[in-house]
Amino acid sequence: MAAFFLWCLLLIFCWPIALLALIAYPFVWLILLPFRILGIAVSGVLALLRALFFLPVRVLRGPHAV
Repeated sequence: MAAFFLWCLLLIFCWPIALLALIAYPFVWLILLPFRILGIAVSGVLALLRALFFLPVRVLRGPHAV
């Protein structure tokens, strides 16, 4: 919501830049999409490694520990 209000202010004060930002936003989103997917993949791998690392601790604690 804040981004929309900032864009409205930019539209009031400098409408050519606001229109350029409106047109360029989808292209920037498409360029950044592979990095977002890579971030999700790295997060998943790190979560898997964390689960494997803490597995012996969870096994030794027993079934009642949270």
